[in-house]
Amino acid sequence: MQYEGLLHNGVIRPDLLPGIAAFAQVAKYGSFTKTAAMMGISPSALSQTLRTLERRLGVRLLERSTRKVGLTEFGQRFLQHTQIGLTALTAAVEDVNELRDKPTGLLRLNLSRTAADIVLMPHLVSFMDAFPDITLEINCDNALLDLVAYGFDAGIRVGENLAQDVVAVPMGGSHRIATVAAPNYLQGREHPCIPEDLRLHRCLNIRLPDGVYRWSYSQNGRTVEIQPPGPVITNDADTLMQAIRAGAGIGCAFEAQVQADIDNGNLIAVLRPWWPSVSPFYLYYPSRVHVPRKLRAFIDFMNARLSP
Repeated sequence: MQYEGLLHNGVIRPDLLPGIAAFAQVAKYGSFTKTAAMMGISPSALSQTLRTLERRLGVRLLERSTRKVGLTEFGQRFLQHTQIGLTALTAAVEDVNELRDKPTGLLRLNLSRTAADIVLMPHLVSFMDAFPDITLEINCDNALLDLVAYGFDAGIRVGENLAQDVVAVPMGGSHRIATVAAPNYLQGREHPCIPEDLRLHRCLNIRLPDGVYRWSYSQNGRTVEIQPPGPVITNDADTLMQAIRAGAGIGCAFEAQVQADIDNGNLIAVLRPWWPSVSPFYLYYPSRVHVPRKLRAFIDFMNARLSP
């Protein structure tokens, strides 16, 4: 796929590189609006850049519609080849950054909203103060994405959900899963005494990547796992907590997320003696990649803050 004027002395013309980089981002996100926002330019400017690239190549790379952007056959082939070069350029920039006095660059993290609330947000400002040259891009997503395929440096998840081919670093200790309800929901209702009593209540459920969460309890060697009925299922922890606080029903959350609400009386602990413990959160990254200095700085900082 070589056209006259695109190469100079066997090397790609430098003025084509911005268009190629923009094309790769549009292919990744499938959206002009999202890509333009990420790049800090207007959608019209981005569209013009890509039209210029297509005109110079002499082919259409993108199929545009009002709802989405897709790749043509030429676009798919072009993306396969350009990703190799863009990955090499990224590695070159990272290598230069490694030689600088301070960790620097864009650190892209993929984590669940719960992990963001419990692990990251309490220490975010301190990290920013300690490493002003590192930019954190925080992508909250319950799905277990392929870090390499989606361009993330690392992820943060509960250890039980991790794949086997990653390097995992614990971020603090284990956590308990609390069961709670708002006072206005429990008013006039009999409080559950054993897990099976939950079947008599409105229970609010959350959908995880591997299915709807099964409520698990443990006491004196007895383990109980149930799937109580309920009028609400959500995949978003914030939405679940809003529904619980509003009095829609009983729900489960990490104890760290609801302890303040319990202390101030906004929520009531239910079945506390039965609350189970789960694995710590882990920061993980692909085992086959070199750990950049910015990621090592983040790991060391969080370990110092979260160590018992």
